[in-house]
Amino acid sequence: MEKYPAIEVIDLKKSFGDNEVLKGVNLTIYKGETVVVLGRSGCGKSVLLRHMIGLMKPDSGKIMVDGVDVTKLKHDDLYEMRKKFGMLFQGAALFDSMSVGENVGLGLMEHTDLSMEEVREIVCRKLELVGLSQMDDLKPAELSGGMKKRVGLARAIAMDPPVILYDEPTTGLDPIMADVINELIRTLQNSLDITSVAVTHDMTSACKIGDRLALLFDGRIVFQGTPDDIRSTEDELVKQFIEGRAHGPIGVHER
Repeated sequence: MEKYPAIEVIDLKKSFGDNEVLKGVNLTIYKGETVVVLGRSGCGKSVLLRHMIGLMKPDSGKIMVDGVDVTKLKHDDLYEMRKKFGMLFQGAALFDSMSVGENVGLGLMEHTDLSMEEVREIVCRKLELVGLSQMDDLKPAELSGGMKKRVGLARAIAMDPPVILYDEPTTGLDPIMADVINELIRTLQNSLDITSVAVTHDMTSACKIGDRLALLFDGRIVFQGTPDDIRSTEDELVKQFIEGRAHGPIGVHER
């Protein structure tokens, strides 16, 4: 079956002052797959994600979304393009003053002409998908960390976007709740037929949710493959990362 690119990252470069964060990233994400970008904290994973949705402009290079170069879009076109994306932020990024239902329905209220009743119906459906039925009237302060992540996920899928971006989806969660979130991400991808891009340094999560994994190191993608490929690799740099060793190519390079 022929694969179609949903997102193409082409020779992407980004510096902050003298700090070269992305030094020529190349990565293709195909429609319907989940790609996980792995890398150490601070290596530029979230910076790459923000470029995909047009929240940052690169110094050079392209980001193609459905064949359109995001980096060249003006304000209004960029605004429209972002509707193709749902995003689960690292800390869920919920508004404390709003109820769970209001948080999930925010995009629908702002970007559609749906009635309050229609919005509420969609909100209830999405909350049910993430296992939070009957919780729309609660406030974020009444939720656990894992529940907040699930509300953030319900908000990300509220407008049925074809692409979802996950920024460190399991950070701050205990192993059991992290596994719940991983299972949920996998289930949603299969049931909604979406394209997903996640960034994480959590190997357990990456291997659970990823169809393909890509390792970002020193500003470039240095490895791509399936979870089985990464487990069986003889590449010393990749082995050091997945084994969590302090000494090796990564440690030597970054001293």
